[in-house]
Amino acid sequence: MHLYDSVCEYGQAEYVVEKSRFIAHAQPAGSLEEAKEFVASIKEEYRDATHNVPAIIVGAKQEIQWASDDGEPSGTSGLPMLKMIAGEGLTNLAVVVTRYFGGIKLGTGGLARAYTQAARLGLDAAGRCEVRESALIVCEFDYSYLSKLQNLASDGSFELTDPEYSDVVKTGLKCLSEDADKIRSMLINLTSGRAKILYEQKDLIRVRK
Repeated sequence: MHLYDSVCEYGQAEYVVEKSRFIAHAQPAGSLEEAKEFVASIKEEYRDATHNVPAIIVGAKQEIQWASDDGEPSGTSGLPMLKMIAGEGLTNLAVVVTRYFGGIKLGTGGLARAYTQAARLGLDAAGRCEVRESALIVCEFDYSYLSKLQNLASDGSFELTDPEYSDVVKTGLKCLSEDADKIRSMLINLTSGRAKILYEQKDLIRVRK
């Protein structure tokens, strides 16, 4: 089940205009608190910078949106970044663009373009992805079924996670939530009902675009 679009991982990119360096940092964030922690960490790491301009969007429907100009003229940096990110349909992420002033003023329009372009490059570096709901089916079965299950997993419809080997094989079968019934039936048919399903749980998976 597709939940929302976001970024895959931390990404960083640099953009230079009129001798000013703009360093973009993009990071997935599962909550507002996590996003703010990321912003704080960038501000601490780049505390010698002229500005550290953040933009945050959180919520499956982009319910929480926040940005700051961090000392730049009002509306020239954080808000244009926020509008660009929202316009691309992304959420649950934080972007911070660090600026080292190069001595040449860019004007309000130039600032907005520079921050937006830097933020977009940061998103590109982080990679856009679909966040989907996944299912983890934890089960036990006899060793005689392991190689067959591994072969079936090679088509990418599911993956085996955290296998434990004792008198039986214990492993998780991770798949998209909409495929859980199919994977469960496959396991039962493969083992003629001998596999034991211990528990199931939901999680999130990122699928790169």
